Parts: sequence; C-alpha cells; structure tokens
Amino acid sequence: MNAYKNGAKPQGKAVKKTLYILNGPNLNLLGTREPEIYGSETLADVERRCAARAKSHGYDITFQQSNHEGQLVDWIQEARRKALGIIINAGAFTHTSVALHDALKAADVPAIEVHLSNVFRREAFRHHSHLSPVVNGVILGFGVTSYELAVDGLVELLKGK
Repeated sequence: MNAYKNGAKPQGKAVKKTLYILNGPNLNLLGTREPEIYGSETLADVERRCAARAKSHGYDITFQQSNHEGQLVDWIQEARRKALGIIINAGAFTHTSVALHDALKAADVPAIEVHLSNVFRREAFRHHSHLSPVVNGVILGFGVTSYELAVDGLVELLKGK
C-alpha cells in the first residue's frame, strides 16, 4: 500500500529525507505543565529523542512548535514540498480545528497524530479528534515515547509497508 494519499511522492524539488514534527499549543510548557500527566521531559528533550530516532533510520527532522493554529497550517502546507511525512501533536487543536483537518487532508504526504497521554482516559471533550480521519495512524498514551513510536511508524509507512 502506498502511504501517499494521492499515490505519488511530493511534487517539485527533490525532497530530502526529512520528516516534519509539528507541535501545537502549550507543548512549549512540556516538563512544567501538569507533569503528572505529561511527564517531566521538555520539548527540547523530545526533539533530541526524535532527531536521534530519525537519524537511526536515515532521516532528518524539522521540529517546530506554535501556539497559533494558522502557523501550524502553514507548516503542514510547507511539508507538501519539503518533507516526506508529518508527525503532529496538535494539542488542544486536535479537538477543535477543522483548518488543521483540511490542511492534513490536502498535504499529500503520510501523517501520524501523536498524544502524550491516553486521551480516552481523560475528559470527554478530548475523545474526539478532527485529525484522526485524515491521518494514517494515531499513537497515544506512551508519554514522550509516543513521538519515537511515531517516527518508527512513519518510516515504515514510507517504506510502503
């Protein structure tokens, strides 16, 4: 099965073996915000772990965080030209953003949704994702290891498995 939504790799310039890892609102507070839920590692720690995992597979990463929905949309659109795939932890936007849904649907690269916590063991409003219907997979509940599992999963998708 081809992981690309339209059956073809990204168009335009030759794409380096790059994965975009995008983080939404409040993830800049990782390590200090509700550590009993999200753990004590920082977003910089997550970036280091993802870079090492991606490198072990022969990939580079572009790792970014924004508290602004439009910025995340811009990065998803940029990934169409500059990345082979997307890993996204959209934070609260997961449950509210049709704009991110539409951007991911149009991205034409495989994408994986990530959550640090098991959202189904939390408040009911967190049980619905606008992103899940348009991504290739969802990984949740493993803390920061969720990101590394997402890197592994995305690499497998890109191999065509």
